[in-house]
Amino acid sequence: MRLAELSERSGVSAATIKYYLREGLLQPGERVTATQAAYGEEHLRRLRLVRALIQIGKVPVAVAREVVAAAEDASLDHHLRLGAATQALSRAPGPAEDDEATEAARGSVDALLKQLGWPCVQDEPSPALGTLVASVAALVRLGYPCDTAHLLPYGRLAADLAVFDLDTVQEQPTADGQIEAAVALTVLYEPVLLSLRRLAHIHESARRFRGGESTAGPRPGA
Repeated sequence: MRLAELSERSGVSAATIKYYLREGLLQPGERVTATQAAYGEEHLRRLRLVRALIQIGKVPVAVAREVVAAAEDASLDHHLRLGAATQALSRAPGPAEDDEATEAARGSVDALLKQLGWPCVQDEPSPALGTLVASVAALVRLGYPCDTAHLLPYGRLAADLAVFDLDTVQEQPTADGQIEAAVALTVLYEPVLLSLRRLAHIHESARRFRGGESTAGPRPGA
């Protein structure tokens, strides 16, 4: 297909496609003449990924370029390609302080990972691990419950979500398609999860407190 058809099918303007080509976010098409190139389905798929990253996920162009580079790194095995592509999206800072709260948070998180049976998470450090420690340390400083017992239900829910997520990713018939799906689902589903959690809070608060009386039952898992 020519650039105009690629633009029509993807919903991305021709000017934006040319910008993505210049920035290395989209692989060049097959040269047909000195001024025209032909594009295939792989270009359409990549455009949808880049659009999800930049326009929906609000990912900076430089970060999107890192994600695309990781997704295309054929020197890595499939597990590492998936990890490199999705970890490139993690830009939250790790612990800023090395104080008692951070040490307590590291202890709780280490114990949590051990109980969950996730040794590879410690063997393959991820930006998400630093973010988790920093978040738990903030809870420690504010005096909110955040020991391993309180974190464990969240970890178990996350484990169930990971199974469902990877099942969805594996529905894609090719390795490249699976990597792109993992990135797109990371960008698009994290806001879904956050929104559902907040809506669930509204529902549970109404169930417990509407009308002025607490109707709370036992905490799940208690």
